[in-house]
Parts: sequence; C-alpha cells; structure tokens
Amino acid sequence: MPANPIAATIPFDRDGTHHGFLRLPHSRNESAWGAVMIPITVIRNGAGPTALLTGANHGDEYEGPVALQALAHELRPEQITGRVIIVPYMNYPAFRAATRVSPIDMVNLNRAFPGAPDGSATQKIADYFAQVLVPMADIVLDYHSGGKTLDFLPFACAHYLEQASQQAACVAAVEAFNAPYSLMLREIDNVGMYDTLVEAQGKVFVTTELGGGGTATARSVRIARRGVRNLLIHAGIMAGEPEHAPSVWLDMPGDDCYHFATCEGLVEPLVDLGERVAEGAPLARIWPPDRTGLMPLEVPAQRAGVLAARHFPGLIQTGDCLAVVAEQEG
Repeated sequence: MPANPIAATIPFDRDGTHHGFLRLPHSRNESAWGAVMIPITVIRNGAGPTALLTGANHGDEYEGPVALQALAHELRPEQITGRVIIVPYMNYPAFRAATRVSPIDMVNLNRAFPGAPDGSATQKIADYFAQVLVPMADIVLDYHSGGKTLDFLPFACAHYLEQASQQAACVAAVEAFNAPYSLMLREIDNVGMYDTLVEAQGKVFVTTELGGGGTATARSVRIARRGVRNLLIHAGIMAGEPEHAPSVWLDMPGDDCYHFATCEGLVEPLVDLGERVAEGAPLARIWPPDRTGLMPLEVPAQRAGVLAARHFPGLIQTGDCLAVVAEQEG
C-alpha cells in the first residue's frame, strides 16, 4: 500500500507548544504544486496520556472549532502531563467552504473512514487520522453539532459497544465532559464513521451534538470550552477540579427514535427541543409547498420521549430527518 502523502510540519514527540499544519499536496487549477494546509497544534509535557481533539469533521459545525482554537491559544505545556493534539478544522476544505462535505471531492469525511492513502483528498485525510493520529491517542473527543440542517439539545454522547469495559470508559468520559444532556446512542448508519474507526482501535471516545443551524451560540461555546477542560482533567492530562452542573441522561436505543419526512414541504413544528411527547402525538406538520387548500401531512411520534433533535430549515425534502425522540432516564 502506498504511503500517505500528508506530512506534519511540527513534531509530535517534542516537549513544548508547536503550531503548524498537516500538509496535503493538492494540485489544482489555481496552484499546480499547491497543498491543503490543515492547522494543528501539539502541546506536550513529558510522558503521559495523549488526547486527540477534533472539530469541523463537518465544515458547517462551529462549537468545536471555537473551543479548540481557544484551547490551542490558552493551554501551556506546564499545565499538562502528557500530550494534547488539537485539530480545530479536521475537514479543512469543508470548513473554509462552510459546507458539510468537502468541495474538493464532495465526500463526507465522517463516512470516509478508514480512508485510503491513494484516494481522493478526503480519503487521504481519513487515512492519515486512521493510521497516524488515532493510534497515538488514549482518549479522543470529536465535536459535532447539527450544521445547517439540524438542531440538537446540547449533549455529549457514548455509543453502545460490544466490549463492556470500553463502553464503561466512554460513559465515564461523557459524564466528565458534563454537557447539559448526556446520551447513549445506537447509530443507525455507522459505516465509514470516525466514531467507528476510533472505537475499533480500542480508544476512549466522546462525541457531541451541541446545537445547530449552521452557527454557534454563546451558550453552546461555553459548553464546548468547559467540556474539553473537564475531559482533560478526567484523563489525567490536566490538574484541577472539573466544573460540574446537572446533566440529564437520554437514551436512543432503536431506529424508531428517528423520524423521516415522506414528502417535501413546509415544516410546522408542534414540539420544541427538550419538550416531552407521547407516543402517537403529532411532532410536526408538513404543508404542501406549491399550492393552498390541501391538508398537511401530520407526523406522529413513533415512541414517547423528549425531542432531542429537529430539522432546522423551514423547508424539508423527502427522506430528510425531521425529528429525533429520545428516552429520558430516571
């Protein structure tokens, strides 16, 4: 198999703070010998655990990039034991274009793992993480939010895993992150996901959904910034006391948590995020987009629970995720 062409401009095993790039050669019309320059920071202070922290796996999600830019600026080597690898803009081309997928090859990075060293630009990024960065890590945090098309209750998340001890370690890390909501999630489509790759390598993994709508808020950024510091303390990389507030545990145990649109149209929400809904109660109406006088399609809840996510734009297409209902524990 050919070697991955991405090269780091900074060392991974030298003490101190190092700001630089992951340089991916990319020949294009504007630059025959050009490169995609993915910003990266490595902060190291002696032997100890390694945390790999990533944002903008999807380019239109901003809490992670803001929190990680702040951390890269503020964190000092003398504050840690071990190593922190910070990649605020994991899918850098998508981040610069403010899009979910890369404008270079139209590939969704979070469906491209384990990647390929001789594939498209996005597949090369995925392969570099799979072969170089993730193996270095003991604990991995990958920030997400809803991007331009979804809005979420702010939660940190662990997945149901086959190995009980690994699942328990991930749950403990989610509890340490201490988002307002904490979630156990069974993915409906985990093929090619970064989550799946990281967990398959036996790492402690935390992911989030901290809002949405293609923007960040003061509250969602506060959650992101507090959470990463809590996690570093939990991992034994930073000293100090974590900031803790009450967190509500949610569970998404099955496919019936997800509700998909079966027609296109104008969405009328009937339940807001965080509100309870009974099984069979209406979640939303979808009105015809092209004429008046017709009945809307009313979408009932497939299970009782709390509205954890919703479609964000006012218009919806057939097959779009309309809503996610989670069970509240306790």
